[in-house]
Amino acid sequence: MTGPLTFFTPARLRTLALAALGTAVFAAIGLPLPFLFGPMAACLIAALSGVHLQTMGLFGPIARTILGVAIGASISPDVVERLPQMAASVALVPIYIVVIGLIGVPFFNRICGFDRVTAWYAAMPGGLQDMVLFGQEAGGDVRALSLIHATRVLVIVTLAPILMVWLFGASLTNPIGVPARALPVGELLIMAAAALIGWKGGERIGLFGASILGPLILTAALSLTGVIHQRPPAEAILAAQFLIGMTIGVYYVGITLAELRRDVLAGCAFMVILAALAAAFTEIVYLLGLAAPTEAFLAFAPGGQAEMTVLAIVAGADLGFVIVHHLLRITLVILLAPIAARMFGVTRGGPPPS
Repeated sequence: MTGPLTFFTPARLRTLALAALGTAVFAAIGLPLPFLFGPMAACLIAALSGVHLQTMGLFGPIARTILGVAIGASISPDVVERLPQMAASVALVPIYIVVIGLIGVPFFNRICGFDRVTAWYAAMPGGLQDMVLFGQEAGGDVRALSLIHATRVLVIVTLAPILMVWLFGASLTNPIGVPARALPVGELLIMAAAALIGWKGGERIGLFGASILGPLILTAALSLTGVIHQRPPAEAILAAQFLIGMTIGVYYVGITLAELRRDVLAGCAFMVILAALAAAFTEIVYLLGLAAPTEAFLAFAPGGQAEMTVLAIVAGADLGFVIVHHLLRITLVILLAPIAARMFGVTRGGPPPS
């Protein structure tokens, strides 16, 4: 039986202390998003220095349920009415995925020297955990996939706010939510229930990304029927940022110099390619008058759902527009990447990807 004393291991306490220190330092010197970047930077530096850290177990999925509820609460009747207006930009998402794959798979296989399976799932712009799992089942290099996708998320989370401010003049000071004390207790309880029921119910029916998609779907239904009218309180969103930032940094625990030179460097180089593709599609969407620059950029930035949700909230972007595009990207990759891999014979003994 696991209790508080066994859960809070020395490694977890060390991780929490470092994350809290990072948050305090970022807040003290006035850097943006201290609850996201502070823990991420502190844990990343510690992990690269060889410090043993540990994630917070179930608190990670709990953070994603909070963001799932936040997204679902933003799916209002107005967003549903605007779906036809999003059709043109949404139609670009499958093209975006195909272009990434056509460039990314040969990049990882022929230039970086990864085996065919690892190259395939390293290039796919899906969820980190899903791509690692699919790659593992197909016989790929799990550690390399973990580091490559963690680097993708790390780089995009770090660079996206800078680009949003410099290129698009976005402000990252948008209120993330009202304090818990300002929300009706009944609505808080409904959101908490939606988070838990959506998460566990999603797992029970085999929903991919259940911790975020389950609460998202259930809360969207509650929002569309007028049961809830607010996002989760500011304290919950800050806690989610803290846990997500910490988790990104902890992914680099135990990294070797060889992995740093090969896997992380490959991930960084691929991010240059992804950044160029994201910029190109952002420009297309903007020039066609389909969305404002900030929304277009966030919709096609190849980060994770949770991280892009945080950035969209603090930028005051149209969360519905951004998340519709990310949900489609993640869904298409998760559903079709394994099928396409089998169709093209992407196995350790199969022909090289074209």
